[in-house]
Amino acid sequence: MTATLIDGKAIAARMRDETRAEAGRLTALGWAPRLVSISVGDVAAAELYVRNQQKSAEAAGVGFEARNYPESISLEQLQGVLAGLNADPRVNGIIIQRPLPAHIPVKALQKAVHPMKDVEGMHPSSIGNIVYNDLTLGPCTAVAAVEILKTLPLKMEGLDVCVIGHSEIVGKPIAFLMMGLGATVTVCHHMTRQVAVHSRAADAVFVAVGKPGLVRGEMLKPGAALIDIGINRVADSTETPGRWAMPSLPVAPRWRAGSLRFPAGSGR
Repeated sequence: MTATLIDGKAIAARMRDETRAEAGRLTALGWAPRLVSISVGDVAAAELYVRNQQKSAEAAGVGFEARNYPESISLEQLQGVLAGLNADPRVNGIIIQRPLPAHIPVKALQKAVHPMKDVEGMHPSSIGNIVYNDLTLGPCTAVAAVEILKTLPLKMEGLDVCVIGHSEIVGKPIAFLMMGLGATVTVCHHMTRQVAVHSRAADAVFVAVGKPGLVRGEMLKPGAALIDIGINRVADSTETPGRWAMPSLPVAPRWRAGSLRFPAGSGR
């Protein structure tokens, strides 16, 4: 049995087409979807993300507005801006770009976005609702990873799942989402003694850590599904900048036959 690559781009394209069709119906009714991006100060660090978000939104038929505020703006002023966007019926989604200036705590802004307009799913209530299997708007990266797994010919009920990484925005939400689907979930983290013991027993493995090359082929059983969410920057003498991005997984020839893998960055 040979390894099969999960085509994240194809999955994303299908979902984008569905969103575009729905956006078209709403626009015809006079409710054109609109997403507002909020950044503060120097936008260089978030520029690529904003550009990609705008491209994806427009491809899905969603209007996109990028707002940048001076670094001198206060937390109270930003909270006032968000209150206005929350109340604006023409705005359907709000996204907070990072990094933020030191005097603007990101959690305070996340709490200020209305949960129904929190497209990142980072509002405390959005994350907490996962415990109750309420997925109105969940953490976007975790939800995307689970949606990818759901496209595979696997029965979610009773599936043995290993989640490597327990962050508040990816690892933990994935665990709760999979439990909500009826899976049996094991969560590994930096204090787990033998990660390979758990990953080798799993039917599906999610990797959500910032350590390149963490998972090796011998850590997976034949036929297991593997979804990698981690992207790391490592030194590379062949590149002019000296650094490049790579997933948490080793190169393809080291994969155990029968594993399904989703490389980080594909279809995002």
